[in-house]
Amino acid sequence: MKPLLPLHRILPLLLGLALGVPSAAQALVQSGDFYQQLVPEGIHRDTARDLVKRLSDGHYAEIGFDDTLSSRVFDRYLMQLDPSRSYFHASDIAEFEPYRHRFDDLLGDGDVAVAYTIYNRYQQRFAERLAYMLGEIERGLGQIDFGVDEELLVDRKAAPWPENPAALQDLWRRQLKNAVLGLKLTGKPPEQVAETLQKRYQSQLTRLRQSRSEDAFQSYMNALAYSFDPHTAYLSPRKSEDFSIDMNLSLEGIGAALQLEDEYTKVVRVIPGGPAQQSRQLNPADRIVAVGQGEDGEMVDIVGWRLDEVVRLIRGPKGTLVRLEIIPSDATDDHQTRTVHLRRDTVRLEDQAASKRLLEFQHEGRNFRIGVIRLPTFYVGTSRDVRKLVLELKGESIDGLVVDLRNNGGGSLEEANTLTGEFIHRGPTVQIRNARGRVSVMSDPDDGIVYDGPLAVLVNGSSASASEIFAGAIQDYRRGLIIGSRTFGKGTVQTLRPLDHGKLKITQAKFYRVSGASTQHEGIVPDIHFPEVLDREQIGESALDGALPWDTIAPVNHQDYVPFDRYLGRLRERHQARSANDTEFTILNAQIARQQELRERKSVSLNEAARKREREAAREFELQLENRRRAARGEAPLTELGDDAE
Repeated sequence: MKPLLPLHRILPLLLGLALGVPSAAQALVQSGDFYQQLVPEGIHRDTARDLVKRLSDGHYAEIGFDDTLSSRVFDRYLMQLDPSRSYFHASDIAEFEPYRHRFDDLLGDGDVAVAYTIYNRYQQRFAERLAYMLGEIERGLGQIDFGVDEELLVDRKAAPWPENPAALQDLWRRQLKNAVLGLKLTGKPPEQVAETLQKRYQSQLTRLRQSRSEDAFQSYMNALAYSFDPHTAYLSPRKSEDFSIDMNLSLEGIGAALQLEDEYTKVVRVIPGGPAQQSRQLNPADRIVAVGQGEDGEMVDIVGWRLDEVVRLIRGPKGTLVRLEIIPSDATDDHQTRTVHLRRDTVRLEDQAASKRLLEFQHEGRNFRIGVIRLPTFYVGTSRDVRKLVLELKGESIDGLVVDLRNNGGGSLEEANTLTGEFIHRGPTVQIRNARGRVSVMSDPDDGIVYDGPLAVLVNGSSASASEIFAGAIQDYRRGLIIGSRTFGKGTVQTLRPLDHGKLKITQAKFYRVSGASTQHEGIVPDIHFPEVLDREQIGESALDGALPWDTIAPVNHQDYVPFDRYLGRLRERHQARSANDTEFTILNAQIARQQELRERKSVSLNEAARKREREAAREFELQLENRRRAARGEAPLTELGDDAE
């Protein structure tokens, strides 16, 4: 590793670049003293050829290595390196463009040199951006005028590449202004704002200097793998060791599945029984921006970090405390943060087990007893445990049963098959089609049934995989009502294949319901819809670029138990009438509408007064919703959120 340049040598050069003096600073950046000029290693040629063969022969989708695929790899590689289009110049892209339709041929020969040329240019542009940011901080942030009416385009996925260095520098200026304004609005004093941002960009500069040939190779191979589908991935030898980044049973962490989105680490799913789920402080679509160790350890800014590095920072010995600064999924801007405290632990098996409860209530003059089975995941022994709980509920004379699969991310396919069999007489439960087009059918061979009464299954946007197989079978058999929101849509099967250098996670099969419809992409559409704040375009298969499409195959014979089609129209009308007058439903719909409005914003104001008005409007909106809840409960209104009732 190259020794770090001393700060007294860096800052004058950064200042020169910030002031538009090109010679010394740009020469330093272009020479590679801010980063290493990377070249491929000998093993990379053989691995690239091996990957091409494995993908050609074994992936579920029949995708040929041609100019169409080459163009897709080209675009995806650029998107992986520069998702916000804030590093490369338009002239860089024009220089790379002749290779758009050559990647297929080059990869077939194991030639990855062009990918390194592009990666090194990315490193140069990234270094220039960091140099600019640090130079501006050194000059002093007091010069920034927050009274000017200007905006920053934050959704830049479809934006044109900046035409020239001046346009790119103006974008960086606005990005820095937005970062400063956001921290200022949180109440941080000017010196702390400067210190926070300086540490952020210095950290990114340090990490840039630590880049290795393996980093460039993994980025390129994943651009290739992701061009087949978003669940196919190349894992370098180091990445293979960290494959279980969701911090499941074998890891002592927070119990959350994470992914990288632009420069942010986003929570994809909280693991049932894990510290995050137990705390109720962390939710899907939250973004983590800083991590601190213990009660008072320094908060380390992780914006721009690689995912594996973030995971290593969050992991730690069982029982220790980790603090996460997050941007909540419902935040009105990227600098509206809060800190959550989580104690690291392994996932508690008892919290993953099926559980039951009995609900008793009156409706239209009648008393009802409804049993509820909560199932956080499909673990080995699920069907046995659920059967025992259902028999106990039947002993309490229930009028109906609800199986709650909300936030159930899946698990054992065999258990989903067996559990389906507890509610139907013998018959098929799911179809699996492999890469060669061969369809196999899993079935329940047993005529026995544990419960034949009224049945409903609760699902939401985080119900995935095995949950969707169970819910889809119950719906196709007309055995029970599916209630909730559209499910995740994970209907593919991956296998891990060893390579001489790393591993390949490859999609090799697809799930289909007994009706012939895939669970992929579309998920399960409930019979009765419940609103959900979590947007499937943020968390869900449809949110993943390049997800395999929904399709159908031939259905298999199966029985219809209840003629729901006769009743669904009336049930939906009654549900809509009831929810229209229910306070919690109306508040939830208002929150969803508000979130949709915020998601549709493509830019943010860089005017301080305008941002303060937006924040005040957001607080007033939440206060009004809370007071509607309190009014429905007969409680006194609040004058501010967090106040006691007066």
